[in-house]
Amino acid sequence: MSAPHIDRDYLADILARMLAIHSPTGMTDEIVAFVCDELERLGVEFELTRRGAIRALLPGKRKTPDRAVAVHLDTLGAIVKEIKDNGRLAIMSVGHWSSRFAEGARVTVYGDDGKKWRGTIVPNKASGHTYNTEIDSQPVAWSQVEVRLDERVANGKDVMAIGVNIGDLIAIDTNTEFTDSGFVVSRHLDDKAGVASVLAMIRAVMENGISLPVNCRVIFTIAEEVGLGGAHVLDGDVGELVAVDNGTHAPGQNTSEYGVTIAMMDMSGPFDRKLNRHLIDLCKTSDIEHSRDVFKFYRSDVASALEAGYDTRAALICFGLDASHGHERAHMDSFVAVARLLLAYVQSPPVVS
Repeated sequence: MSAPHIDRDYLADILARMLAIHSPTGMTDEIVAFVCDELERLGVEFELTRRGAIRALLPGKRKTPDRAVAVHLDTLGAIVKEIKDNGRLAIMSVGHWSSRFAEGARVTVYGDDGKKWRGTIVPNKASGHTYNTEIDSQPVAWSQVEVRLDERVANGKDVMAIGVNIGDLIAIDTNTEFTDSGFVVSRHLDDKAGVASVLAMIRAVMENGISLPVNCRVIFTIAEEVGLGGAHVLDGDVGELVAVDNGTHAPGQNTSEYGVTIAMMDMSGPFDRKLNRHLIDLCKTSDIEHSRDVFKFYRSDVASALEAGYDTRAALICFGLDASHGHERAHMDSFVAVARLLLAYVQSPPVVS
């Protein structure tokens, strides 16, 4: 089996550019356009679904049943729930994440007609000089934080006068840093690091003219963080589905921080045994650092697809991520390992004959 080089510099560059694009669930048009432009540059055929997800095609010798690789473009965010009398914004989360990790975040509030405003998520009791020890005893909850706009507003009427509305989406800054030791520290590595790995695989296929044994649909979903994911993007002919997402590097987990992790089970149940063994065998034969893990509080694009009734073998492969849905950190080696496994997978014989 041919094993072309995964371009680490390309992967890092495309990741950095995507992390600079705000894309909370519900506001993914810009990141979709970016990925479409990149697919076009790479010479990949693709189409957009009605909702705006991307369905790309890497053609193979066999057309049916095909296989699919799924990864999501949407990220966590927030939404304006209430315009408060004090001129601050009460908010709710978009996606499942704790307000503990929202405190102190710099944000952009996106309004109508292209308007946007900068601000910071702060606790309701934010000043020790005012509240003393009460700042340490207030609960961790979305009701306990608010957005402080960087505008000359003193009350709710002022806020409405500048154009802010209930339901405006809020994007969270990433504060991205690429370290000399190979780590990437950033919000929203889930799942833009997965997208970068997938694009690096596609680039290797296209630039090396690799012939694939079976058609591979590459699915870029736009609502995974709210539980929809692959349910509305797959075609009915998919025989194998491999989702790419983060694995949690934490006590009690067996996720590889510098390699690729094959998930054996998540909240949706065990993944397909034959497909998982196939992926593990590919790691062994290609000398890819890997591990196996089981996730207790986890869903991916796979869960939504299976719940929607797709009759497909399904698996989940992961890059190692510390502090998922919080102050995230991962290593470039893990992203490259994911891309290498994907490259080996799309060249391998199908599990579904």
